[in-house]
Amino acid sequence: MQSILSQLKNANSAALAKAFGEEYKDTDPLVVQASNPKFGDYQSNVALSLTKILKKNPRVIAQEIIDALDVADLCEAPTIAGPGFINFTLKPSYLEILLKELQQSDRLGIDKTTDPQKVIVDFSSPNIAKEMHVGHLRSTIIGDSIARVLEFRGQDVVRLNHVGDWGTQFGMLITYLREAYPDALTQADALDIGDLVAFYKKAKIRFDDDEEFKENSRKQVVALQSGDEESNQAWQLLCDQSRREFQKIYDILDIKITERGESFYNPYLADVVTDLKKVGLLEKDAGAQCVFLEGFKNKDGDRLPLIVQKSDGGFNYATTDLAAIRYRIKEDGAERIVYVTDSGQAGHFAQVFQVAKRAEFLTDDVEAVHVPFGLVQGEDGKKLKTRSGETIKLKDLLNEAVVRSRADIEKRLQEYDSQESPEFIEQVAKVVGIGAVKYADLSQNRTSNYIFSFDKMLTLQGNTAPYMLYAYVRVQGVSRQGGIDLANLPTDTPIILSEPAELTLAKHIFQLGEVLEVVERELMPNRLCEYLYELSRKFNQFYEACPILKAEGDRRTSRLILADTTARTLKLGLSLLGIEVLDRM
Repeated sequence: MQSILSQLKNANSAALAKAFGEEYKDTDPLVVQASNPKFGDYQSNVALSLTKILKKNPRVIAQEIIDALDVADLCEAPTIAGPGFINFTLKPSYLEILLKELQQSDRLGIDKTTDPQKVIVDFSSPNIAKEMHVGHLRSTIIGDSIARVLEFRGQDVVRLNHVGDWGTQFGMLITYLREAYPDALTQADALDIGDLVAFYKKAKIRFDDDEEFKENSRKQVVALQSGDEESNQAWQLLCDQSRREFQKIYDILDIKITERGESFYNPYLADVVTDLKKVGLLEKDAGAQCVFLEGFKNKDGDRLPLIVQKSDGGFNYATTDLAAIRYRIKEDGAERIVYVTDSGQAGHFAQVFQVAKRAEFLTDDVEAVHVPFGLVQGEDGKKLKTRSGETIKLKDLLNEAVVRSRADIEKRLQEYDSQESPEFIEQVAKVVGIGAVKYADLSQNRTSNYIFSFDKMLTLQGNTAPYMLYAYVRVQGVSRQGGIDLANLPTDTPIILSEPAELTLAKHIFQLGEVLEVVERELMPNRLCEYLYELSRKFNQFYEACPILKAEGDRRTSRLILADTTARTLKLGLSLLGIEVLDRM
């Protein structure tokens, strides 16, 4: 089913060609949702944009467009407002027909793209031998939501986890463990991940303070890079242990992702340097091989280099990222590459993308886009940390969300003198707690910092996951109360949209496809959150204004279909955010 917005755009494009000639058929008709519902549901501003070209009054142009329009099936007669805005009000009869179609559509009438792309979404990316912390939350759930939306739209998505599994830190850690706890280098899980992190911190102190230790660590890196069997076995054990810990977090968050860490690209790093040299981009600076960047200067106004090979012959993150771009385009066939990392890496990616384009690793037919996000802050407005100033472990934060959610449920049960099984309480606590954390993050404009507050994210009021979940639960409650199987409502009953609250809700339901196209293009999951919040608000207004089970005949069935379609829309939208729904809570 083509979205209403697409139908109106097509109709306006045809009208432009009919009114002013074929050369106007590709002119953007500038159709958008109306800024104020009192003027209609959609509006076109194209008449104003054509004033100078056609040398006519914009209201005259608007009337000529209306005279050429064919939207009688969709809309009431279009009207002109202000200097030349064309307003469109959807017909209830048209919405009633569409709602019947949605009743029998698993995808709620939303078509897949007709031009699918191979899209790589690079997200999460924790470091081996370190625990995932609150800083990994945003990349993981924003990346997952973007991947879910792209997959639903029909794109061929590859989810990649570019873990930090290579580099100097492993030489440092292996050297330290060989002295302090050698069993960790030969036996699986000889150390708890928390102990491994503690040893990592101690190794870092030794590396910074002890020249002999630093030199031994560098030799260990060389041994690792040259394929030394003992070193590689130790490295593999450390990686495997970290992977198992990462997977526990991914299971809690319901994240599907394929690991392809930095080490994967090791065989391709030398080729990157060779190819940069071939195209004349490499220059030597202080012994290092560099590409000097266009438009980037240091504090003194000198050209800024991107180092791709250090003076000691080693490679760095930039080299790995350039190798990854080449591999993803040449071998994976990527047409769009999405990097979900914090805003602090914006400069790095701008530099890497520039070099990749100048070297023709990244061609004009491939889009590489950095999706930046801001910090997670405490209620004091500072970077979220423990009371002792430590970075909060992601595992602890998620566990705390479930604990607080469970306490809320038990308090409500006590207030209503109700009882539920421990299994029910645990399931609801998990879905609400984890869903609340995800939604609180995804509902923010990702480029902004946001304040993390368990109290705000777990409330049943406002723009929160519990509010959405409660709207869904309300529909299931109607089903239970009336003994009605919503999945098998009659398909031959007419839809009746006669009340304002019914019309408002139906119109909003049909905007999901339009919203998903925006998220696909702009990679901003908060647009979907805004839509779902408004959907829940409009459903609750409908629920209060239009009795469902007390209605009679076709009107009762029509309202049940409208309620069920709302619930299915909520379930789909929340699933694209990685959030489960509940029948009761």
